[in-house]
Amino acid sequence: MNSMKVKELFAIPKFNDGALKVWQRNFLYFKKTWLVSLFWIVLEPVIYLGAIGFGLGAFVNNMGGMSYIEFFFPALLCTTAMLVAFFEGTYGNYTKLTHQRTYATIMLTRVGPEEIVAGELLWAASKGFFGVLGVTVVAIFFGLIDTPKILLALPVLFLLSCLFSCIGMIFTSIARNYDSFIYSTSGLIVPMSLLSGTYFPLEQLPTTLRYVAYLFPLTHAVGAVRGILHDGNPLWISVHILVLLLATWICMNISFVRIRHKLLK
Repeated sequence: MNSMKVKELFAIPKFNDGALKVWQRNFLYFKKTWLVSLFWIVLEPVIYLGAIGFGLGAFVNNMGGMSYIEFFFPALLCTTAMLVAFFEGTYGNYTKLTHQRTYATIMLTRVGPEEIVAGELLWAASKGFFGVLGVTVVAIFFGLIDTPKILLALPVLFLLSCLFSCIGMIFTSIARNYDSFIYSTSGLIVPMSLLSGTYFPLEQLPTTLRYVAYLFPLTHAVGAVRGILHDGNPLWISVHILVLLLATWICMNISFVRIRHKLLK
């Protein structure tokens, strides 16, 4: 049994037509509530951009050879991808798994558990990426973006959205109620959003906390996106992306195994 679980963790998940149908179902619902959804996933980051980037940034002259708004903006893109994908992967998926029993209904069709998980992971990642695109459009309006560079950064941001959709699904698989997500939010997401080189350089952290910060996937995402947008070291950018790819692969397989077992109980 243990060897079977190890094989499952390293299996190749199925992303096929059934998974796309699950994604399309979510997208159709999103289209009905797109105004409210976009209002939340875009407006909040834009407020942060104004309050922290332009407001607080006016009192900071230099951050590693760049203005504070230039330092902060890549982190804002990453935290937007993280938060939107994570909350869709937790609260949204938990509602469909338990209260609405959406997954149980879908399984009455030809769509199986793996396709449901694949479709939901893809949807949560897509929603996180929609938030990133919304913030990007606003940033273009303010002249904060070099267009060719942001095109290189967008795939990394989508990868980050995929990672946190998987992490959200893992927490969904172990949650007993909505209050369970308080622990993951307060114990993981909030510290990550503060200590991953988002508001200040990692060098400002005490040595121990700095090492802890490098365990956070958001740290590597911020490092990669900031490096792409501001001509960072290609080697370190590659290392950051490799860490994200590895973390996404592991978390994706864990989420597949746990939700599949939960649906087949």
